[in-house]
Amino acid sequence: MLLFDWGTYNSLNTLSKAATLGMKLTELPPAEFSRKGRTEEYFKSYRELAEKSFTTITAHAPYYNVVTFSKEVRGRVLKAMKHALRSAALAGAQVFNLHLGWKAFGGDRDIEAAAEFIKELLKDAPEGIYVSLETTYTRRQLGSFDEIRAIIESVGSDKVIVSVQLENVFMYAFGIDEHGNFHKADAQADVSFWSNVLRKALPLSKGYLSLRFSQVTGIYFGRRLLKKRVPLGKGYPSIGPLAEALARFMVKEVRGKSLPLRMHLIYTGIPETKYEDSITLYAEIMKRVAPHL
Repeated sequence: MLLFDWGTYNSLNTLSKAATLGMKLTELPPAEFSRKGRTEEYFKSYRELAEKSFTTITAHAPYYNVVTFSKEVRGRVLKAMKHALRSAALAGAQVFNLHLGWKAFGGDRDIEAAAEFIKELLKDAPEGIYVSLETTYTRRQLGSFDEIRAIIESVGSDKVIVSVQLENVFMYAFGIDEHGNFHKADAQADVSFWSNVLRKALPLSKGYLSLRFSQVTGIYFGRRLLKKRVPLGKGYPSIGPLAEALARFMVKEVRGKSLPLRMHLIYTGIPETKYEDSITLYAEIMKRVAPHL
């Protein structure tokens, strides 16, 4: 029995490389849904090849804001999202992950607008696919645990779950988007911090406990801090405390209590080192799992 499924993002032409390396998960990246030549046959071919080697297939939606002032823009975004969701299902995706995007109105209006968008998206959702809402790193975007909880409650469907982008939760929790001090925050992100993050994710997870990770630094665009993904070992947060918390949680909470969840971890780092980094991340976790088994 697998403790968790792991892997990274792939187009059709890199699936065999990921499978050869032993990865058990693959994700369609967002660009797959906007490139020319991505026909229904392309996504069906993806499914045919992926299902031979991977136990989990996920998809990352295009980067569109789900909340906007313009009804016309909202309509175009919803149409594009529905098309991407159908294409993801053709590719065999069990989870369709999306960013909620930047806030438009402020307060509860953004949450209400996002919930209505997700309700509309679910009307055309193929049976069996989950829609996951990704946690954010900045208060200027929708995606805190509380905001995602409110959206899920408003939508009222077990098919809407949280997707925990772990470095985003780290940045949000310590206010890095406001002060930019990664080093100070990293010193506080101990095993207990990460254990608490994982516990927060459980009530918002149905079917899948969906986790994502890459290390990051920050760059400023004017006064706004934006996160920048970097190779593993070159950024924040530190892997050690996170890997230990994941190991304990997987063994003692998910496996030990026989929770009805399939757990996966998607490496979302830069393309140039994604395969090496995915394997390193998996090894860092599993060498900490072994003593708990």
